[in-house]
Amino acid sequence: MKNTQEKSNRYIIFLDKIGIKDLPKVGGKNASLGEMIKNLSDKNIKIPNGFSVTVDAFDAFIQENKLKAIIEKSLAGVDVSDIVSLRKTGSEIRKQISNGKFPVSLEKAILKSYYQLSELYGQDATDIAVRSSATAEDLPDASFAGQQSTYLNIRGGEMLLTAIRSCFASLFTDRAISYRSSRGFDQFSVKLSVCVQKMVRSDLGSSGVAFSLDTESGFKDIILINGAYGLGELVVGGEIVPDEFLVFKPGLTNGFNSIIEKKIGKKCHKMVYGNKPFETVRKVRVDKEQQRKFCLDDRQILQLAKWVQQIEDHYSSVHGKWCPMDIEWAIDGLTNELYIVQARPETIHSQNQEDIITEYEISNKTALNDLLLEGVAVGDKVGTGRVRRIFTLDGRDGSSDETEFKAGEVLVTEMTDPDWEPLMKKASAIITEKGGRTCHAAIVAREMGVPAVVGAVGAGNIMEDGQQITVSCAEGSVGKVYKGKIDFKKKETAYSDFPSIETPIMLNVGSPELAFQYSKIPNAGVGLARQEFIINNHIKVHPLALLKHRDLKDRVLSETISDLIVGYESEKDFYVNKLAQGVAKIAAAFYPKKVITRLSDFKSNEYFNLLGGKYFEPDEENPMIGWRGASRYYSEAFREAFNWECEALKKAREEFGLTNITIMIPFCRTPQELEKVLRIMEENGLVRGKNGLEIYLMAELPSNIILADQFAQMIDGFSIGSNDLTQLVLGLDRDSSLVAHLYDERNDAVKGMIKTLLATAKKFGKKVGICGQGPSDFPDFSEFLVHEGIDSVSVTPDSVLKTLKVIQKVEESKVDVEMV
Repeated sequence: MKNTQEKSNRYIIFLDKIGIKDLPKVGGKNASLGEMIKNLSDKNIKIPNGFSVTVDAFDAFIQENKLKAIIEKSLAGVDVSDIVSLRKTGSEIRKQISNGKFPVSLEKAILKSYYQLSELYGQDATDIAVRSSATAEDLPDASFAGQQSTYLNIRGGEMLLTAIRSCFASLFTDRAISYRSSRGFDQFSVKLSVCVQKMVRSDLGSSGVAFSLDTESGFKDIILINGAYGLGELVVGGEIVPDEFLVFKPGLTNGFNSIIEKKIGKKCHKMVYGNKPFETVRKVRVDKEQQRKFCLDDRQILQLAKWVQQIEDHYSSVHGKWCPMDIEWAIDGLTNELYIVQARPETIHSQNQEDIITEYEISNKTALNDLLLEGVAVGDKVGTGRVRRIFTLDGRDGSSDETEFKAGEVLVTEMTDPDWEPLMKKASAIITEKGGRTCHAAIVAREMGVPAVVGAVGAGNIMEDGQQITVSCAEGSVGKVYKGKIDFKKKETAYSDFPSIETPIMLNVGSPELAFQYSKIPNAGVGLARQEFIINNHIKVHPLALLKHRDLKDRVLSETISDLIVGYESEKDFYVNKLAQGVAKIAAAFYPKKVITRLSDFKSNEYFNLLGGKYFEPDEENPMIGWRGASRYYSEAFREAFNWECEALKKAREEFGLTNITIMIPFCRTPQELEKVLRIMEENGLVRGKNGLEIYLMAELPSNIILADQFAQMIDGFSIGSNDLTQLVLGLDRDSSLVAHLYDERNDAVKGMIKTLLATAKKFGKKVGICGQGPSDFPDFSEFLVHEGIDSVSVTPDSVLKTLKVIQKVEESKVDVEMV
């Protein structure tokens, strides 16, 4: 009796008795769950209970069925680069394991523990998830996640035993064999445990994944959440495009509602419990009205984000270093309670901490006109090759099969799963019709360093086998596929090679999607954050069209707006939140450094091009010096739209906690105009000095310099807009090729204006920066600015290194002169 009890204790351990140190006995998944139950339950983080079928149980099963010699003999002759050989060997091994029998003592121990777990939840035979938990899985320096199987809604003893055998067999999937071989793991050094865990009824709620960093850039101060309705397999498998949320960690820690981005997905299907004999799960359509809503409300997003942060903090403490986490979560539809069902260390960016900027740039810009399709970018590389469409690995659907795929081709498919991994290794790029940033294809492509575009709807129909294409993930979060082979340049620069100078160098940033990546570049903050990119690409509609489209009787416009604002309560709610989120994403990337955000500065012809813009914009002879900037904000025709803009900036600062946002007013012709704009801003809660709010003026008009003493008393600083200042001082149209030869910010008249402004600003104790290409393009212009005491220089990210080198020489020569 004693011997039987000892074996039972070796074979089965309940999760609440397990910790991270037990990983060799219970595998990564079980060890992680036990670690959280033991250490984080007192923080009210809910993790469903369960038990581990240990590595000893796996060994006993292998020994009982005399499988070790059989498996070793099969693997000795396999060539993992030969897909047919790999598939045949893996299939035979899995069949042998699936047909095996449990030792009697082990079977009894498993069933006894299952019924104990059922009793714990007040049921005779409770519903459980059965997942593999390998000893090399979920480690900080290797990603075995997803290689072994998961079985959901398992109920009853017989189903459980079958699921455990299937988990044992999944240790030898084609991908797992190939991965262990490529990483140098002995095939038998990785042992398998099985996690038996109470199910969360997310089939009636929602589920998904969360990362405690940005998965593309590795940016640390963000929590990324993906989610959809039903069980989580469709999110992980990439069969749907999930909702996506970003939460800013420092704001969350300080008690702010820092949800700085919300993107609604395409949640057309969900996975639920089966309703037929032997059907554990099934896929059903999601009601159209429900598809138009986010799967999580703000309260749930913030609660989940706090738990993710606490889990990261705990694991970082355990490992003695920063340990970003990859977490699976679920909302129980019966109780509306949130649960964490898995957590593992993230294994890509945590291992890639090189202080190097690697930039990919397409050489021939005209080739960008041959755009085939777009999707979600994975990584930041560029790949080129010939298309190979494969929708089933065996080609039974009539497309190519895996044996026809050649190294260097571009894999085009609907979606991938672990069996596709050997094929994905060979690809120069990957395109899937389904999936989001955290689907299987994205995770594996990211780990392999292969550029991928996922969620590219219709890719298989648009492209043909053998067609030469270029896949670009180097243009932000949108991945683009172009016709033909396009040359690109790869440039690597170590941060240690960046010169150190006294003059602060800031960045000009327009795209929120690139902000996290740009934040790695040595900088002193953002000297110019443009709202126009956000309005053009994220909002897309003229603000007055959002406000008044129902009165216009334009059915197509109203239908388009209805589709755009899905997930938001109203047109105003959409505009305010989208603008706030775009600005906040840039500000979060550089927090706590100053981010100078320019108020919207579209010209009338640019506003005209927005959806519905034609109904509200005048036909001006010269929009460059027409109804733009400050004159719009207090105009009765535009003021309500400006109120929305103010509300968005207030939300970013006060609700999200991004008080590093400084507001800059562009194209303000007179001090009287400035007074009017400041008054409207105050009415909307943007009060200079309140909560540290600074107001800057874009110095781009001669009047800004001539009357600088009057402007200076109402603001905190100036930023020289050298482009407009040059054209207005010299009286030329910078867009006209006929006078382009006269355009030069080094002209004495322009330099005289800048010199005057610097002198006046210093007298009033105001800072002056400049944003433009002049300082990086013209060393003598940089020399002039440094000599006159410019407080900062703001340039585009690709010009930072060049600008640093130019100003370093200027500062060194200045020191030499002073010493003489």
